[in-house]
Amino acid sequence: MKGPTEEEIRKVIMPLMLSGAKMLDRHCPKCGSPLFEKDGRVFCPVCEYRAKQRREKARGLEDVLLQKLNELALDLPDDPEELEKRLSVMERIIDLIEKYRRLEGST
Repeated sequence: MKGPTEEEIRKVIMPLMLSGAKMLDRHCPKCGSPLFEKDGRVFCPVCEYRAKQRREKARGLEDVLLQKLNELALDLPDDPEELEKRLSVMERIIDLIEKYRRLEGST
């Protein structure tokens, strides 16, 4: 993983420094960003910011999948073959939603 981008420096690191957090002389082993200490907690603000971004993106995708699942459920066909296809698609959508929820729980 690469070090902080200009956007991350501007949005994450600079406000943290202005808030009184202490920049340490150690760096994150994952991204290379300086580690910070605030209220007795040592952390990498860049990795935390990136994890938050991933969670927000996953939530957005989950919302789209739930909406599509709802649309499919409201318009089930009468033809058994078409119904089977539709249910298969719905099952895949549910699997994806569960995958995103597991990923969200692990970050």
